[in-house]
Formats: sequence, C-alpha cells, structure tokens
Amino acid sequence: MRLRFFYFLSVVLVFVLSGTASYAQRSGFDDPGARSAGGGGGDGIVPVQGNVDGGTIPTGATAQVVVLFRNEGSQPVETGVINLYPSSTVSGSISLNQCSTEPLPSGAECAIALSVKGLQAGPWRLEMLMRHSGRTRLVTTTLSGTVESTGEGADKLISDVETIPDEVDFGTLNASQTLVEPIILRNITSNPINLNDIYIDAREQAGLSLNTECEKLEAGQACLATVTWSPQLKGPSSGVMVIKHDGPTALASVILKGEYTPDVVSEAQVFPEAVPGKGLLVSSQTDVEFGSGVETASTITVSLVNAGDAPLMIEDIKIAGKNNGLSFNGDGCAVATVLEPIEACPLTLSWSPTRVGTLLDDIQIVHNGARGILVLPVRGTASQVVSQDQKAIVLTSDPAAILGALDIAEDEDNKKARSEERPPPPKPSYASEVMNPASVLDGLRITSFAPTRAIVNGPGGSRIMFDGEEVLLGGIPWSVDIQKNGIEFTHQGQRVLLLFDRSLSSINRVSGQSSSGGGSISSSSTVTSSSDGG
Repeated sequence: MRLRFFYFLSVVLVFVLSGTASYAQRSGFDDPGARSAGGGGGDGIVPVQGNVDGGTIPTGATAQVVVLFRNEGSQPVETGVINLYPSSTVSGSISLNQCSTEPLPSGAECAIALSVKGLQAGPWRLEMLMRHSGRTRLVTTTLSGTVESTGEGADKLISDVETIPDEVDFGTLNASQTLVEPIILRNITSNPINLNDIYIDAREQAGLSLNTECEKLEAGQACLATVTWSPQLKGPSSGVMVIKHDGPTALASVILKGEYTPDVVSEAQVFPEAVPGKGLLVSSQTDVEFGSGVETASTITVSLVNAGDAPLMIEDIKIAGKNNGLSFNGDGCAVATVLEPIEACPLTLSWSPTRVGTLLDDIQIVHNGARGILVLPVRGTASQVVSQDQKAIVLTSDPAAILGALDIAEDEDNKKARSEERPPPPKPSYASEVMNPASVLDGLRITSFAPTRAIVNGPGGSRIMFDGEEVLLGGIPWSVDIQKNGIEFTHQGQRVLLLFDRSLSSINRVSGQSSSGGGSISSSSTVTSSSDGG
C-alpha cells in the first residue's frame, strides 16, 4: 500500500515538471501577436488596425483620421518621433497625439489623430512611422483612401497656403486711374509655414505691382497682400502672383487680369471736377468780356471761389499778352492769398485800349489746388485808343504821409511836438473809404494846357482849373498844382498826377499858345507853375 502511494506521487511530480519545462521552452517561431499579454515577452506598441481606411476626401478639404495603438508588452512604453510619408495627392500632419503625454501602460491603448488634406483627385496613401521604447523600437501603420474632384476637375492642385480670392479680375477700366485689390494668404495646415518669396510674374507694361509684409504663417494664421494695377497700354493685361513656401506643396498662385479701354479724350473744361482733399478754384465768369465799341478805360471784377473741400493758395497771377492796355488790381486776389473752402476774393481787370481792334488775351491764376492753374479768356473790341499819357499816376499813397498831412490845421506851437516821435493819430473815416485816389480821377483828360490854367474834360463835361485853387472831384476836395507836364492833385497827403498828352510837345504848345493871341499865356519855351490863382 505504501509502495503504491510513492509511485503515484512520483508520477504526478514528473507530470508537473514536464509541463513546466514545456512552457519555459516555447518555440521562438511562434506568432508574436499570439503571445499572452501577461507573459514575459511582447513587442511593445502595435497598431490596433494595421491598415486604416481614411475614406473619401474632397479636393481642398481636410479629413481627420484616428489611428489606435496598444501596448502588448509587459512593461510601460514611451513613444517618440512620428514621421509621415504622404502620397502626392494629399498632405498630412499630426493634429493630436495622446500617446506622447505619458508612458503607455501594458495592455492600454492611445490615439493619434492625423489631418489629411486632399490636394489632387485620385487614390491617396499615407505611411506613418513611430518610434517607441519597446523591444521592436518601431511601429508602422498605413492610411489610404480616395481624393475626389470637386467643381473644376482633377487637374487643380490645392496648396497649403490658401489664397482668397484665388483669382483677381480687375474688370474693364476706362478711366486713367489706379486700382488696388487685396489678397488674403492663410495657412490651412496645422504646422507653421515660411513664405520664402512672393512676387508677380508679368510684363512691365501690364502695370501690376505688389505690396506685402507676409513672411511666416502659424497654423490657421493669415496675412494680407495688395496688388496695384496702373495700366500703361490699351487692351488686356494679365499676370500671376506666385507664392513660394516651405509647405508640402511648396507653391501657390493667384491669376491677375484686367482690361484697359480708355475713353476718347475731350477738350479740357475751364473748371475741373472736384477732387477729394484738394481745393478747387473757380470763377464767377468763365471768360471776361469787355464788349464792343470800347472808347474809354473799362473795369470788370470777377470773383474767384474755392469750391473744393481743402484750403488753396494763389501762387501767381499774370497776363499772357503785353502792351495791350490790360492790367489787374492785386488788392483783392493777391499772390499768397489763402482761400478756405467756399471762400472767395475779388479780381479786378482794367482795360485801357492802346489800339483800335479786338482784344484777345488771357489771365492766368496759378494755385496749389486741383489742376494747379485757372485760365480765364479776356475779350473785347476797342473803337478808340485811350491815351496812356492821360492816365492818373499815384505819386504818394503812404498812410504815414496821409495821416501826417492831417495835422496842417495845428498851430505853430504844436509843430515841434508833431516832429517828435509819437504814435500815429487814428486814421480818419474817409481815408478808408477811398483806398485808390487815382480811381476818382479816371476818365479825366487834359484837353488844353497852360502854365496857370488848364481845361479838363470828364464824364461831367469840361471845366477850367486854375493853378493853386481847390476843386471838388468825385466828392473829394483836391488842391490843383499845374506843373510842367500835367496837373498834380493833392488831398491830405495823397498826390495824384494827371499828365497832358505827350504828343503835344512844349514847342508845339508854345507856338500854339502864341498864335492864339491869349495875353495870359506865356510865350517862353519853359512852362513854369504859377502861384497866381487868377
């Protein structure tokens, strides 16, 4: 009985030992994937699905494909660098990596999300290679699918740098202007992209130019480029904006086109159209017309108005012709006058015909507003010559001299005090009313002249003036001083000389006076002024 027990125990022990030896000596040719996860072997991280179906991706669209990995080893495993190798029809990038956050425990799974963008229609394939700390050190998986064409067909390549718009059409331009269009460049990948070069490929006559500061785009970031079109030739213009970058596609492009059909140029108008931000000088008359049959000195005043929305300055005023008796008064619209918007100034033109016939002249006003110059035609027809020798000449118009003459009524005791330096007295009210004393004497002509008397013809008829007397002309009392060549009129320091016609020389005048038999006219060849008022 005892012998049977020992025999049974030895058989059981041999069975147990033989089973243990067979487990420890498992063949190395077995399938590693069939090994138990709890055993001492295992390759580490393996893909849950070796071939991943990424499905269909439209051209230009981006699909998110998730790949799962499992740790089939007995120890935690750390993941490392991941490399992607896409086909030419797609671009790929890693958008999420859960396997890199911490070591993956034994038997656990992690997910890696890939962004796959369809670039060109056709089948696509993406190989993924990941390093890890397991026994095999590497793990690979394959993603595949199809890129389907949308809209414009399979020949269109979608870049990693999206351009909005992808084509710029300036349309038809018929005015001589410059057009500017914006183009947005956006990185539609999940990786930064460096823009190595941006330029426009076009002929110089196309008039296309580029302005941009785009250099680097982070994931999803955008920047702006502006294209300016200033056509130089009539007809269509075209070009291509080229963007070179370090993304998978390396290139992006924008088509540029437009057509320039200029209108027929018409003659320039007297007044140009208003331009924003510039002054616009216009006149109350498009031309100055003195009319026909002009026999005397004539004057016309026009208003120069700033019709723009910015101030302008009058830089110069000049008359095109010469020696025709045309002149202007610069008291109103003088050089360096600044006109605010809707402000005006008066420009006075005078014409004393120097010859019989038609006046064809222009006055030019140079300014810093739109167009820069205003030209006003001046026309008229003279039937009689106005002698320039009869024109009144202002000898003294100094306000100090005028105001100093107002003190003549003071007595001799105050003359010494007047000579001392002191502030000038207030200007009388009538001094401001007559700014140009010569204008009062315009139209007067000396028809007969002698040393002590003369006959003056004017709008009110003819009258005799004696040397040293006071006469009332134009509402102003004038002191008459007959000189050698004319009459000097004086009023409170204002001296105006009215000349006798120079064609009547002193010899002719003396001979004419001698033959007249007038006892009061001197026969000497020199005409002198007389203090005799009689």
